[in-house]
Amino acid sequence: MERRLPVAIVGGLHSEARTAVVEKLLATVPGSVALHHDLATAVQGTVVRTVRDAAGVRSTGDAPLVNDCACCALRVDLVPELERLADGGLARLAIVELWDSVEPKAMTEVVAAHGDRLRVTSVITAVDPALLLPCLANGDDLTDVGLAAAATDRRTVADTWARQLEYAPVLVVVDGDDADEEDRALLAQLHPTARQVAVDDGCLAAAALAGFDVEAAAAAQHPACALLPQEADECGVGTHVWHRRRPFHPERLYAALEDLTCAAARSRGRFWLADRPDTLLAWDAAGGALCVESAGPWLASLPDAAWDMVPPLRRAAAALDWHPEHGDCCQHLVFTSPGLDREGLVELLDSCLLTDAEYAGGREAWKRLPPAFDSLLEV
Repeated sequence: MERRLPVAIVGGLHSEARTAVVEKLLATVPGSVALHHDLATAVQGTVVRTVRDAAGVRSTGDAPLVNDCACCALRVDLVPELERLADGGLARLAIVELWDSVEPKAMTEVVAAHGDRLRVTSVITAVDPALLLPCLANGDDLTDVGLAAAATDRRTVADTWARQLEYAPVLVVVDGDDADEEDRALLAQLHPTARQVAVDDGCLAAAALAGFDVEAAAAAQHPACALLPQEADECGVGTHVWHRRRPFHPERLYAALEDLTCAAARSRGRFWLADRPDTLLAWDAAGGALCVESAGPWLASLPDAAWDMVPPLRRAAAALDWHPEHGDCCQHLVFTSPGLDREGLVELLDSCLLTDAEYAGGREAWKRLPPAFDSLLEV
């Protein structure tokens, strides 16, 4: 008999939409309890915890900061509170309402690590479609808008919102009068595999209890095997998938970064540079800012014996995209935006690839090209 406490994680920067989702779940799932940690009080040295049910507030309390980090305090305080509810046996569902800028992946994995007593049943991001593009285009630092979780928090509104949106398999839409068809098309293209549920839909409670695979969700975020959006064009919103085999010339790509970053409201994927052909690089852009990171080696660069240590999903993704010469090395970038200029984007991207003469020089010649990305990759 299942004795673990079901836990649904509800997050998102759209605080009014998020609260509406939590209130609806409290009203429709008998015996449900919501926990919320307010990180806005972190400047005073504490995080305020509130526990409530459909009848109102059950209790409040303070959790001290840990290492001057509000999110760290949340991690330390959350699980004991959930286990207290589990031990009491009085809650049918624990709803963890995350604070505005808290990302669901980290908190979900914290809860899932205590799988002997807790069971994550859903991760939900609440969305007001009218606020989708304004958040995605907002390049302000969280610190500047009062939403930082720690003094060292260097995230922006846009990249935080993108990760909140794309990690959750369920998007609960709280539709207001200001949302239009372009907003809805943008939402559908940014996360086409998500299940969209209206806040007043009768299946919201079932969605909160449906089940959640933490390992699969983490794998889906890895740039090597992420389920990226497909080609689309609807209501003035376009998604373009750019896929090539030839590597980038590092200097030409670096010179084009600003134009490419601003070409779409959201772009992400994986790519490779000629001067570092064994390294899988992740591309993540939102709000006019770009993050480029190493995501480890391409599988093509690994000895056969090392493949047994690679997760099956990663091996399967590589096999589906395997090239006889380059293996899994490829350019796979996806750009989504209202008013997307596909032709200009493709022309610019293609101009950054190695020319025929450069390509013919081979890998040893490629590695001698100027290392333009060393500063971004902190080499």
